[in-house]
Amino acid sequence: MGAQLNSYLMSEDARSQADFYVDSLGGEILSLKTFGEAPGTPEAVKDKVMHLSLMVAGRNMLMISDSFEPVSSNRSISLALTYDNESEARDAYDKLGEGGEYKYPFVLQPWGAYYGEVIDKFGVTWMITKP
Repeated sequence: MGAQLNSYLMSEDARSQADFYVDSLGGEILSLKTFGEAPGTPEAVKDKVMHLSLMVAGRNMLMISDSFEPVSSNRSISLALTYDNESEARDAYDKLGEGGEYKYPFVLQPWGAYYGEVIDKFGVTWMITKP
């Protein structure tokens, strides 16, 4: 038996968050379904995103949905990206941190890898590594 683990983010603005990740990491939105596509959806929520899938930073699937409750950030979960190229890693670190918080600088660490951590403007923590 096998399974695939994907990150699924709840958002207050799924479309903007997806666009930010595509701009920051490269990639594309693969699918976007709104609640309006489901029968009986109230008019007030028809434009909200029910499911959005995107490919970022190569072949990494990320999924996002609009939340009907306030979204709070949680430091117990981080998204980790490992790059083969230092320049690409540094670029992702810089772009993801715009409008957010650069938690740890992207520098060479004592264990021999480049590492940095940011909390993006949507409250998602990203760990960027280049071994």
